[in-house]
Amino acid sequence: MSVGLQRLRDEPDAIRKGAIDKGEDPALVDAALAADTRRRELQGEADGLRAERNATSKSIGESIKAGARPDGPEVAALRSRSTEIGKRLGDIERELTAAEAQVEDLLLRIPNPAEPDVPVGGEEANVTVHTWGEQLPRSQPAEGEVGADASARGATWERRPHWELAEALDIIDLRRGAKIAGSGFPVYKGAGAALQRALITWFLDVHTRENGFTEIWPPIVINSASARGTGQIPDKEDQMYVVTRDDLYLVPTAEVPVTNLHRDEILEPGTLPIHYVAYTPCFRREAGAAGKDTRGILRVHQFDKVEMVLFERPEVSGAALDWMTGRAEDLLQRLGLAYRVLLMSTREMGFVQSRKYDLEVWAPGVERWLEVSSCSNFRDYQARRMAIRYRVEKGGKAELVHTLNGSGLALARTVAALLETYQLADGSILVPEVLRPYLGTDRIGPPAG
Repeated sequence: MSVGLQRLRDEPDAIRKGAIDKGEDPALVDAALAADTRRRELQGEADGLRAERNATSKSIGESIKAGARPDGPEVAALRSRSTEIGKRLGDIERELTAAEAQVEDLLLRIPNPAEPDVPVGGEEANVTVHTWGEQLPRSQPAEGEVGADASARGATWERRPHWELAEALDIIDLRRGAKIAGSGFPVYKGAGAALQRALITWFLDVHTRENGFTEIWPPIVINSASARGTGQIPDKEDQMYVVTRDDLYLVPTAEVPVTNLHRDEILEPGTLPIHYVAYTPCFRREAGAAGKDTRGILRVHQFDKVEMVLFERPEVSGAALDWMTGRAEDLLQRLGLAYRVLLMSTREMGFVQSRKYDLEVWAPGVERWLEVSSCSNFRDYQARRMAIRYRVEKGGKAELVHTLNGSGLALARTVAALLETYQLADGSILVPEVLRPYLGTDRIGPPAG
């Protein structure tokens, strides 16, 4: 269950509107209500039959105690009625089981309504909350550029897209990656591989040493229960890679295994908040339509990502989302990458989110904004699916937690923006200061020879 049966009964119009706002079928709400009504009717009938069967069994005993012969007609009639009730009850229970499964399936297909102030619509309705940094143009003056030849001062040079830089520097091999696994599976080599490793390590170091996160190193495969718990199933099942022999999925994001750490658990008083951070490679079948957006590493089937996952008390989850988004922004600021924060509209935010911010960095080589982080609040939607609850006090009633997650950060597009932002006129890449201790150099140049 996701939106919750009681909320569905109490607020059907709000749930229906939430589905419409997200571009989902509102008829599912009516179907779920009808299925719930039928389930309750069957439950009532089953309870009545059980009570009647118990009463009949009691009558058999009382009749015998009063002197009726166990094989006499009075007892035989009561036993016949008990058998008839048992058969009818068996039919009802089978129908009830099917009705309960139908209700659960329909609830899983109803989206989490967006928060009231989230803009309604598609991409055009997204709201820019704020921007940071200088949006560099593609054409750059040579004057003053590190690495520019002195004879070229006063001239201009054009920033190149990251795939041209990567090929010239021999740090990303798209052709051999495609040979090994197919398009969308890049090979990072030399300084490119070192840059990936440096970013991952630096992200994790900042989150654990400065932001108070506990690092998790989770499996990169998940079972169907885990995928269902966070909402990948049934909404995004076609986007995941399936290990068919073992009924497992490759992780689309670390959110899935990490959030499922506390599935079917009651967290005791004093446990919250819980802040986890994890690195995993991420696998997604749908990497975008053909065209310029798929060039280089902008849309790939495998990419690296460091993910933040929060378990919070309901009354503070809104503030926790702002705090987590700020942690992702801090990384971009330290990297010196210009970015903007978008409040995503209802149809752009996803099936399970109640509120989502996207962080997009400016890539001057392709002159585009690239999403490198999504920070979301799911409120109690995922927790209900996974039965993750907490107690405010010892022995108190167990309540649903609120779950949140955010990229801190996703690497493929971060690398693309970094290469295009820090490229120099001579084709080399200046290394951001925060990464120099991890890479052991301040510049990535072309391979020797």
